[in-house]
Amino acid sequence: MPLVTLEEVGKSFGDNQVLTDIDLTVESGEVVVVIGPSGSGKSTLCRCINRLETVDTGRILFEDKPLPTEGRELARMRSRVGMVFQSFNLFAHRTVLDNVTIGPMKVLGQKRPQAEARARELLERVGIADKADRLPRQLSGGQQQRAAIARALAMDPVLMLFDEPTSALDPEMISEVLDVMRSLASTGMTMIVVTHEMGFARSAADRVAFMADGRILEISPPDAFFDAPQSERARDFLARILRH
Repeated sequence: MPLVTLEEVGKSFGDNQVLTDIDLTVESGEVVVVIGPSGSGKSTLCRCINRLETVDTGRILFEDKPLPTEGRELARMRSRVGMVFQSFNLFAHRTVLDNVTIGPMKVLGQKRPQAEARARELLERVGIADKADRLPRQLSGGQQQRAAIARALAMDPVLMLFDEPTSALDPEMISEVLDVMRSLASTGMTMIVVTHEMGFARSAADRVAFMADGRILEISPPDAFFDAPQSERARDFLARILRH
């Protein structure tokens, strides 16, 4: 049973058709990296899977059930799906430790000692255990994004969505976040990653999905995609990207 299934999914914003006939299955433990030119619908695809956007046509199944529309079932589903955005979305007035513990305490009903112990484990895992008592503004961008990853993991999700997690970072900070993501992938976490980082796609993905103009034009293992892309659009994209 796939963890996530998209069937003929379509999405428009006004007259702008953003997603068209998207079919995609993601197996448990699989890492799918979504790449493509800007404006191709990648981020919208990611947001639809977590129902931050609703679809106009088709349907999305999570754990073999249609996405809930509202209420407790939707909250329960979202608690099982971690999401990391371009912007870190940390609570500015709370410490890093508080940022990581607030979800498990409020949503999962964990007691503070349990939540804090788990949070410290996760901060150690992402390499910022020594920043637990700092405020987000006292961290670098890469450290803030690693805190955001720890916060998402604190909910014990079965799926992690990453929407351009390194696009707001300085170049020297990108590798530290990608290293955390590679480590997470190696543990068997199911991940859907929207990124422009081709090295990560080649090294960490089980499959690469190439999107353009709101469609998935091809999806294949990374070696096959990068060495022999099937579509003219993908070949042109890679020529432009890999030239620099």
